[in-house]
Amino acid sequence: MSTQTKRLIKKIISYSGIFFFVLAAGMLWWQLRNYTLSDIAHAIFDIPFINLVLACVACLAGYLALSLYDYLALHYVGGKVTWWKWMLAGMLGFAISNNAGHAVVSGGAIRYRLYTRWRIRGTDILKMLTISGFTYFLGASAIVVIGYFLIPSDVFHNSIGISMGLNTLFIFCTTVLLTYFAVTLIFHKKSIRISKVNFQVPSVQMAFAQTILGITDSVLAGLVLYFCLIPFVEIPFTTFIGLFVIAQTTGVFSQVPGGIGVFETVFMLALPDSVDKANIFGALLAYRIIYYVLPLIGIGSLFFIYERWLRSRMKRWLAEAKEKIPAKIKNIKNEIKIRK
Repeated sequence: MSTQTKRLIKKIISYSGIFFFVLAAGMLWWQLRNYTLSDIAHAIFDIPFINLVLACVACLAGYLALSLYDYLALHYVGGKVTWWKWMLAGMLGFAISNNAGHAVVSGGAIRYRLYTRWRIRGTDILKMLTISGFTYFLGASAIVVIGYFLIPSDVFHNSIGISMGLNTLFIFCTTVLLTYFAVTLIFHKKSIRISKVNFQVPSVQMAFAQTILGITDSVLAGLVLYFCLIPFVEIPFTTFIGLFVIAQTTGVFSQVPGGIGVFETVFMLALPDSVDKANIFGALLAYRIIYYVLPLIGIGSLFFIYERWLRSRMKRWLAEAKEKIPAKIKNIKNEIKIRK
């Protein structure tokens, strides 16, 4: 493949996010054209308080599960840090990447900053990011495959394009799962060299742990939206979680930060026309605030406190060093005088 072709592919991928965002925004406008901002605001305030509390609890549990991505990745590379460090790095990394998109760049940057400080090598951090990415896609793929059979066949009958996309996504996710498990089974204890980095092929047990963790993460994230949604529409959780992961995965592949617009469009298209779209969109906004905005503020504040504490400790060390060094120099000079 020529250099120009590679550049063209990179440009297409980069600008695809803008295309999908504009397309999703247009479809959302069409869905909500008969409603006002007041209708949507009322829908958010109509969500019962207990449902919002349950959504927040599910969100907290979800981010604790997300932090286990880092624990699993650390185990893979043989790294060791105290528990609160991998929890901070995991939750903060996902809080940033969930909002900013491009998880490897945004979430990877903060992980690189933290883990290099904790004496984890750069190549190991790259391996951790790779294994975490596989963990997410294994879990999401598993739910897409399960959800494909749980979602009623007539859900997307009004849109041939989405039906074709759903079938394609099912085939892709099934292929990903079967290929990954086949590789771990056949090539375990062997390594794959990508560029200058050697990746050890995980064990089948590791693959199962990744899949279970990915499923747990997706289910907990789905519960956040489910608690916001059920006051307005009756939908079985088994059907809902399939729709949720399909919409979420579509948002990830769209390259739009946080899947904004794409996620909402796919989800709203899947629900019956008889459902009040303003209520659904209000529930989706509440989900965005609880699962995306609040964790970024909360975990970001913890990171700010940690950085302030670290700076104050370093200043204290420097002050102590400045006091001790002149005293040591004076002692050395006195010893030299005595010897003379």
